[in-house]
Amino acid sequence: MYVMLTLLGILPFLIAGQVLRLGLVQGTELRETGENQSSTYVTIPALRGTIVDRSGRTLAVDVERYDLALDPTAAGFSDGARTFSEKLSRLTGRSVSSVRKAIRDRKSPEYILLARNVQMTTDAKAQAESIPGVRLDQSFSRLYNYATTASHILGHVDADQRGLAGIEKAYDEFLRGVPGRRAAQRDMRGRTKLIAGGAVIEPIHGESVVLTVDVVRQTILEEELAKGVDDAGATWGTAIAMDPTTGEILALANYPNYDANRPGDFSDFQRRNHAITDRLEPGSTYKLVAAVASIETGIVTMEDSIDTSPGWIVRFGRTIRDTHPHGKITFLDVIALSSNVGFHLVTEKLSPGTFYQYSRQLGFGQISGVDLPGEVGGRLKRPSEWSGTTLSAMSRGYEIDATPLQVLSAYSALANGGILVRPYIVYERRDLMGDTVWRAPRDSIRRAFSKEVAATLLPAFEKVVNAGTAENAIVEGVRVAGKTGTARKTQNSRYVDGLYRATFVGFYPAEKPKVAMIVIMDEPKSSIYGGSVSAPVFQRTTERWMGTLPKLSNRFTVEDTTEAKSLQAIPDVTGLPLGVAERRLGRAGLRTWSVKNSSNTATVESQRPDTGPWS
Repeated sequence: MYVMLTLLGILPFLIAGQVLRLGLVQGTELRETGENQSSTYVTIPALRGTIVDRSGRTLAVDVERYDLALDPTAAGFSDGARTFSEKLSRLTGRSVSSVRKAIRDRKSPEYILLARNVQMTTDAKAQAESIPGVRLDQSFSRLYNYATTASHILGHVDADQRGLAGIEKAYDEFLRGVPGRRAAQRDMRGRTKLIAGGAVIEPIHGESVVLTVDVVRQTILEEELAKGVDDAGATWGTAIAMDPTTGEILALANYPNYDANRPGDFSDFQRRNHAITDRLEPGSTYKLVAAVASIETGIVTMEDSIDTSPGWIVRFGRTIRDTHPHGKITFLDVIALSSNVGFHLVTEKLSPGTFYQYSRQLGFGQISGVDLPGEVGGRLKRPSEWSGTTLSAMSRGYEIDATPLQVLSAYSALANGGILVRPYIVYERRDLMGDTVWRAPRDSIRRAFSKEVAATLLPAFEKVVNAGTAENAIVEGVRVAGKTGTARKTQNSRYVDGLYRATFVGFYPAEKPKVAMIVIMDEPKSSIYGGSVSAPVFQRTTERWMGTLPKLSNRFTVEDTTEAKSLQAIPDVTGLPLGVAERRLGRAGLRTWSVKNSSNTATVESQRPDTGPWS
């Protein structure tokens, strides 16, 4: 009993002593701990860099958005709740009754999220901030101005603005920037409030990226590829154009495509970039490798006569056939007519090691190094893995897997005089002020074959277009060289009857090429031949591109046609971009026109004849 009374008597002194100790001895330390626990910060998002085409047109840009929340217990809100609810209705796009219901039925007494990702003008933002208790949390969302155009090049981002495909992924570390932060304080209820005059670390905004692609040419290629796929009844198509001298990708298209603003609404198939992710047997387009190896090693000359009669030959128990018997023809015509028998008879004189070496030198079996994610390296077997039929099969583009871009790169080497160049699609990066911080170097990988061999082979590949298998690629007034290819498709490692891929790859003008282009159709129904379904896409695209390539356009003058005369008027294209002017003149029946300005971004300064009746 006495013990209990004693303890009760000294308890107040013990409590008082503890209070003094905490206040005097550990007070400073505990106050600092409490302040640290209540201190926090609010993230200031960084602006993701824009992506623009080579003419400065914005393809992808960040749009400022806000999450709008409300604390209805804030001082002053209840006094004007009716008016404030009407303002919030206009700002969020919700009905007044919906806003009032959200306030009335809120789960948290002091927080209601009324709208996400709201775009606001400066005036709207000022109105929102004038409402007591309103909180605006800034964020950015990605906008692709041309929707489906160049979607396989640009790629897309996720909800956190991280690049998932295309340029957005390949250059994510440069585009995304570094978020900043602003000092804030959290109260006992967990509410965050900014500290007036508190520390601020400004965000480092992302760099912008300038592409080698021009959106006008990109749009034309996409339109013509889509038309080609539909006309051929193909399952998909892909097309790439590049400058064969520099390696600049001028355009890259796949069909079907997808809207980069809504990637989740499209299938993996639609988002697939066939140009760099699909390995396929290139068929007769691979005959370039056999032609280069045969000429450079001296086992044949272009004038040598090859007897391909009777149009077929049996080797290792397999029959090799030509589409038509050609009889005795020169090696130049073996190339121009794409004779399978002729190529077998020539390349069987090559050693496996030599053919393998030239395949490697032309970039097969390895990635091209293009600055897009997901590129595969194809499949090139080592000679030790070859069977008795491999050399013959490879000379015709079988038992070898390659991407469309690899095939285009090899033909670019033929166009530029034997140099394998690295394809690239980003020209430069710029900081927020627009200053260049990096520019892509022109990078040649290696000399694949001699300049003399390229010059020797060029007439044969021109004849492919002018009098061979690719007459549908002829463009009036321009020297075009190229090659067709038709390859059987496999399923479960077996060739399937009736399934083919059709290809045309070419370049122009042949004397000094500025553009190399490949077009591939998968499982075309109207025809299995590249000259029938792929070459027309090349032709139509080239004709429409002339207005965007002024150095080539200077070669032509306006010509009148029956259709033009029937229209009785010449449209005024003064001040229009060259590509737009070309299309308008085309609709009026005028084929081409001459320009003095050779810039890719030029507009029409003047025209002759002037607008008015055609006489």
